[in-house]
Amino acid sequence: MPLQIIRNDITKMQVDAIVNAANSSLLGGGGVDGAIHHAAGSGLLAECRTLGGCKTGEAKITGGYDLPAKHVIHTVGPVWRGGDAGEPALLASCYRESLKVAAENACKSVAFPLISAGIYGYPKAEAMHIAVQTITEFLRETEDEPEVWLVIFDRSADFREGRFRELGGFLRENFADALAAADAAVLGSAAAMSHFAAAEAAPAAKQEKRPRFKGFGMAKRADNAMPAPAALCEEAAEDGFVVPTSLGKALDCIDESFSQMLLRLIDERGMTDAECYKKANIDRKLFSKIRGDIHYRPKKVTVIAFAIALELDLDETKDMLMKAGYALSHSSKFDIIVEYYIRKGKYNVYEINEALFAFDQVLIGA
Repeated sequence: MPLQIIRNDITKMQVDAIVNAANSSLLGGGGVDGAIHHAAGSGLLAECRTLGGCKTGEAKITGGYDLPAKHVIHTVGPVWRGGDAGEPALLASCYRESLKVAAENACKSVAFPLISAGIYGYPKAEAMHIAVQTITEFLRETEDEPEVWLVIFDRSADFREGRFRELGGFLRENFADALAAADAAVLGSAAAMSHFAAAEAAPAAKQEKRPRFKGFGMAKRADNAMPAPAALCEEAAEDGFVVPTSLGKALDCIDESFSQMLLRLIDERGMTDAECYKKANIDRKLFSKIRGDIHYRPKKVTVIAFAIALELDLDETKDMLMKAGYALSHSSKFDIIVEYYIRKGKYNVYEINEALFAFDQVLIGA
């Protein structure tokens, strides 16, 4: 996968290179720098002494020593001074220069920490945005397809403030009940179930006041009810659909598969295969499997990834999902977030992944 965002300990990553958020001396410090030096052993410090330090925004490479990684790429991030002292450009340079050093040393997999977001004080959401933006720009321009990981160690870090405040408010206003009901169904919590039982017992007038799908173009639950089979037959007959006389004849009318639809849409949009799968955050190996198998059954996140890459509208996205046997659900936070971005006409898979990560959801393409 070209870019994945995970919560993990970077010193445990089994990759060609991990990136160290170092200080300018390269002689070790606190935070991730200290953790990497501790895990690598004394050999790392001995080699770092020979490098003559490092300037902010630049990068240098050493061996990995006792780490699972083969190499350590050291880069010096900027100290946050309010954003007007060139911090964004310097932080972007850290990622770009580290990736260049990785490529020069034939590293096919690289893991980054969230540079400058610790003791250097860079706001976490902004630091992540610069990291994702810079890494994806590099991946888009290179012919190689390295695997890049953005590794977040602090499991308590909240990335919802600032950039995703509007999305968070939207979820709370329109889907709080649906999401809470889904959580209760999964957890089987007696307390949660009693809460919804009380809600069901509330007066009907009170229920009608809830802004369930206000401003999102959604029908209320009663309008989305599935018609009975007989009603479906009547609707089919009204549309001129003739029910096949045998199962064999019905199977003769099988529709195009997900794979066929994907390849057709790539051609219709004048895209190359590489343009499409890179934009979808999908690797070449997986795309080759899809292209080579007309009946390939993808994961739901894979279908969503290609829908975003192809910039499909909501109806087209639902159609592509249906080809693979899936649907969007308003009881799924992942689905609601994806639908939110599609309706907004925002098709940057990496920006959507930032939002998904902030709300603890599986990532697109990952």
